Formats: sequence, structure tokens, C-alpha cells
Amino acid sequence: MQQYSSLPEQNSQLDNSSIVLTTVEQLHAQLWLERSLNQLQTKLDDCLTSALFHARATSVRSAIEKPIQKIQNTQDRQTAITQTEIFETVVNELYALFNSNVVAFAAPTAVAIAVAQPEEEHAVYRIGYMSPQSNANSELSPVNLAVGKDKSLQLKLNSEIDIEDLQQLGKQQPQAAFCFSNDSLGIMGWLIVSSKSSPNSSNGLFVFEQILKLMAEAASMCRAALSKLKHIESLQQQADYFNNHNKELQRTNQLKNQFLANTSHEIRTPLSSIIGFTHLLLAQGYDPSRQRHHEYLNIIQSSGKHLLALINDILDLSKIEANQLEVNWETIDVPQLCRNVLALVKEKAANKGLQMQLDIDSNVTSIMADPLRLKQILLNLLFNAVKFTKTGTVGLEVKAGENLMYFTVWDTGIGISKENQSELFQPYFQIFNERQVNGEEGTGLGLTVTRKLAEIHGGSVEVESEIDKGSRFTIVIPIEQNTDAARGSDTDTTAKHKAENNKDCSVPNSLKQSSHILLVEDDIPNAELIKTYLEKLGYQLTWVNNASQMWNALNKQDYSVILIDIVLPDANGISLVKQLRQNRQYSNIAIIAQTAMAMKGDRDTCLDAGVNDYICKPIDLPLLAKILSEYITLP
Repeated sequence: MQQYSSLPEQNSQLDNSSIVLTTVEQLHAQLWLERSLNQLQTKLDDCLTSALFHARATSVRSAIEKPIQKIQNTQDRQTAITQTEIFETVVNELYALFNSNVVAFAAPTAVAIAVAQPEEEHAVYRIGYMSPQSNANSELSPVNLAVGKDKSLQLKLNSEIDIEDLQQLGKQQPQAAFCFSNDSLGIMGWLIVSSKSSPNSSNGLFVFEQILKLMAEAASMCRAALSKLKHIESLQQQADYFNNHNKELQRTNQLKNQFLANTSHEIRTPLSSIIGFTHLLLAQGYDPSRQRHHEYLNIIQSSGKHLLALINDILDLSKIEANQLEVNWETIDVPQLCRNVLALVKEKAANKGLQMQLDIDSNVTSIMADPLRLKQILLNLLFNAVKFTKTGTVGLEVKAGENLMYFTVWDTGIGISKENQSELFQPYFQIFNERQVNGEEGTGLGLTVTRKLAEIHGGSVEVESEIDKGSRFTIVIPIEQNTDAARGSDTDTTAKHKAENNKDCSVPNSLKQSSHILLVEDDIPNAELIKTYLEKLGYQLTWVNNASQMWNALNKQDYSVILIDIVLPDANGISLVKQLRQNRQYSNIAIIAQTAMAMKGDRDTCLDAGVNDYICKPIDLPLLAKILSEYITLP
């Protein structure tokens, strides 16, 4: 029988025991690492979930209570708080795992962030949090930390550390600093551990290796958590944007509904007067006195003008928003314009017992502007002042400054509250208690148009007001317009030039002696109105209601003027004008377009086709008579 020495057997047993112990300790360390990482991941997930719910709640409150600008500021504060919470979660978990070691994180200072260039590391970091957590009324004791062989740092809350020292701590053995960085977020901060004593392990084998893995994985988890946080915030910002966008749409729809209701009321009010008094005058058996008859007609005319003014306000706003408003730049005599404007308002003010006052500085002379639109601005403000002033005075002040002119309309009326002043120039907005003054209403577009007209002139509108003490509206307009603005009037100048050329090249003197007019109009009431008025003035008028009848009438009679509607049932008026100009027999007849087409470019289109003049519906009869007198000489 072969004999074996006992020593080798004893050595073999010791080797096997050492291997087993090593494997157990390795598994124990591995389990510790996995358990630690699972705990850390759970804490970070809880932190993100909390941030998500908090963001949702804040978003709902912000959508209801705060404007969009404040929401963005609130989200920035949320981001800073949540990032801090994530770092604190990592620090606290690592502290619990490392027994008595102090763990801290350092974030770049605000100054360092501001001066850093793209892809550049921040120069200075500040200790933002340390473990264990301090009580509210106490501070943590400083912790000394060796940096290399010859230098030590004192870890203290809010103390600063240079990037070179952090990098040195990250390189030394055992490693004491771990960088948290991300491709999209850059360097977010550093984790600092004061020492590497043994975690919950019996003899410390494999501890250092597992700690390094833990710190690396913790940094990775923190990066992932911050990336998810950024994604959550991005989605939340989009949700906030859509929430506020929907809120703005709802507000706009509400204002438009209010506008439609007000406009419906405004349209129906003058229409009721027009229809009612017309019915009264036509009623059988009712024979009003001459004075009463005249009064009814004045009411009908006034109601019609009010209706036209309402429509013009709506059209003006539409033209401005579509960039289709015609602007005619001219040098205006300001004192004369202001006197003319005040003369139009005086009668209405006198009916209410109000005084009118005009103050113009001696250095105020002229301004480059559109006379019609500047007049419209001042009339809008003056009529508003009269409308909302029960007793006292309404005034107009004009002053000239350096390159600017100031038109101020003031009153002693009911005033406007501070909260309503911010909404005053919004489309469709009305102050509900305004109606209590005298029962008058409006569409809520007058001041909106006024502001936009001022802006077209390169100016602005300022308002000062106090309840029961009156209001001051100041229009600030440049005295001279720049060349770009003047260039915008080229179309209008061209239109005027075409009109003058058309007048000069048409209508021989022999035709001017004839008073025959051909009216091409398919609307019976309009045709009857024009026919009656012109015949009363002494003109001879033939009325046809379509293109076919027009050609037949031209074959039977010579006419000095064709007064043509642009929209006809069987032809386009523009095409008819071109056909007339191409026909030698009719090329010298004066053509006047009368149409309800009143948008920018319509006048120019008619002049391009060859018309001599253009008048909008509703027809201003005295203006029509004046235009006709340029082409026809009555006997």
C-alpha cells in the first residue's frame, strides 16, 4: 500500500478553505454592491416620480393663475430644486453604505457657469450638500481631506474647491472624488468621499474594488436620473405651452363671441330705427307734420351713418391686420386739421353741455402723415371722451418735441381702472360699466384701430386715467416719416397718377356738352336712388342692369359717362371696362366705377382697367355729383 505524507494533505485542506472563504467574501461583496445599487435606484426613481407629480400640479396651477413668462421662471426654479434633491439622495445613500464616512457633492458656482465657454470645465465648485444632514440650527464640523502628499482641503458646507484639486482627488489612490458628467448636460458636479473604511463586510476583502464599482454606477445612475428629469421637464414645458395656448384660444373665442354679440346689437339698433321710421312714413293713414317728417328722415340718415361707421371700423381692422390699409403721406397743417376735427365734435359735446378746449403750442406747424387716418385717430379719441364724460370739459392739446409730435385728448369723465387699462387696446374688449354713462355701446374696435393707425405712422398710444377723475390719451407720432414708410405710399401715388392720366386722355369737349349718363347697376334700390338724384340735378340718365343691356344701350345712344358697377350678374365689370377701352367707338367715354369693393388694390385694379374715377358704396351723392361735374357740363 502506498503511503502519503500528511503534510501535503494538510496543506491541500488549507488551500481549499482559503478558496472557499475568498469566494464567499467575493459573493458577499457582490451582493452588497447589487443591494446598494438597487436601493439607490429605488430612491432615485422615487425622487423622479415625486418631481413628475409636482411638475404636473404646478403646471395646472400655472395654467390657471400665471402668465406664460412666469411659468418659465417657475420651471427653472423647479429644475434647480429637483437636481439638488437627486444629488442629496445619492449622498445620503452612499453615506449610509459607508458607515461613518463623510460624503459631499460639489456643484459649479453661478459665476463659473457664466464665464465658461462651450465644452469648457468650470473653474470653481461649491460644496452644496454634506452628510450626515445638519440640524436647522447647527452647522457640520469641517472635515480635512488630503490632496496628494503636501496639501489638504477642509470640506465645509458652501466652501469652494478648484477644479484642479477635484481632478487630483479623482486620480489619487484611494480615489476620493468622482465626476458626474453627461454629453448633453456637461459636468453637473462631483461626489467627494472623505475616506474608504469598510462597509458592512466582516473582513474587508474586495471592499475597495466594490466601492469603486459602486461610485461608478452611482455616477451613471445620477446621470441617467438627471437626463430623465430634463426629458420630463421638456415634456412638461410642451404641455404648459399647449395649455396656455389653449387658454389663449379660449380667451380669444370668448372675446370674439362677445364682439359678435355686441356687433349684432350695434347693427340691429340703427337698423331698427331705419326700418321702423321708414315703415312709419309709409304707413297708410299716417300723415306726420312737415317738421316731424323731417325729424324722422334725420333719424334714418343718422342711423345709416352710424351703421356705416360700424362697418368701417370692422373693415379698417381687417385691412390693417391683412396689411391692406392704404396710407397717403402728405404734409399736414396741424393747427388747421385740429380745428377741423374739433368742429366736427363740438355739436355733440354741446348737446351734453360739455365745454371744448383746444391748446396748440406756437412751435407746432406741420407733420408728415395720412390726413384721413390722423383725423380718424383724433375723432375716435374725442368722440370717446365726449361719450364717457357726463359733465365738465373735453380738450385737445398738441405739443412738438424733438422729431416727435404729441396729440393729447383729455376729459373730466368717468375714468378707467388700472386693471382695465392693460386690456383697453385689445380687439373686441369693452369695459362693461361704460354703458352706464348714457346707454351708448360700441364694438370695442375703435381704440384698437386707433393704436394700429398710430403704429402705422411709426408712433404709439399712451394712456393715463383715474376713476371719476378723467382720462388722458396721448398719440406720439414722428414729425417726419422715414424713406421706407414713404415708399409704402408708392401704390397710392401711382393710383392718383393713373387717375389724372385717365382724366386727361378721355372725354372730348364735344361729349362734355352732353348730359347723357349710362348707369349699369343690378341693384334696384341703388339704381333708383342714383337715377332720382342725378335727374333732379338735371342729368339725363339711362339705367340698365346687366352687360347685355349695356351693349344694346350703347348702340342706340351716345353717352358722356358710363357709371358702372364692378360686380354684375352676367359679367365682370373690370372685363367690361377693358372691352370698352379696346373699342374705338367707346374708348373716349368717361367711365366711373361705383362698387362696394373697398379693399386695398381694388381702386388700382379699376384704374389699371381704364376707369377715370372710382367711388365706393354706399354712394356719397354730393361726391358723385362733384365727380360728374368734371366730365359733364350741364346746360
